[in-house]
Amino acid sequence: MEIRQIMKNDDFPSIRELYYRSWKFAYRDIIPMEWIESRPKDKWGGNITENGRTEIGAFERGRIVGTASFGASRWEKFREYGEIVTIYLLPEYIGKGVGSALMERCISELKAQGYSRILLWVLEENTRARRFYEKHGFRGTAEYMDDNIGGRAVREVMYLLEI
Repeated sequence: MEIRQIMKNDDFPSIRELYYRSWKFAYRDIIPMEWIESRPKDKWGGNITENGRTEIGAFERGRIVGTASFGASRWEKFREYGEIVTIYLLPEYIGKGVGSALMERCISELKAQGYSRILLWVLEENTRARRFYEKHGFRGTAEYMDDNIGGRAVREVMYLLEI
């Protein structure tokens, strides 16, 4: 498996499909499926090469099987923190070490950029993701955001890793 930065010449239809399938699997009991399925395909993955974050992909035999993004915190209150914004996998690659490889690369890169604290946000109901983050040393905090995705009220909780 190769982990590298996503480039403008990568296969964006495959990246968009990865985002779509990941959301459909991970949020199937959290976010209304009608909303996920009704989003236009070109909205998945959006502007990932132009959003100011580092976007990496996990490639197996040239096929993208996972993505992650990270950078400086997007939140003024946590300006001195690094942030892992996304980690998405094709469902058939969950539990095969791809997510851990992406997580380790994100942490390593943020540490090299001088961050000693890394935050991420996770939907409160996403217990699988929360267990994954905890396995990698992240701990839940008292920080949260209430949001509405697809017409459903959700809460995002902040997790923190101190390195």
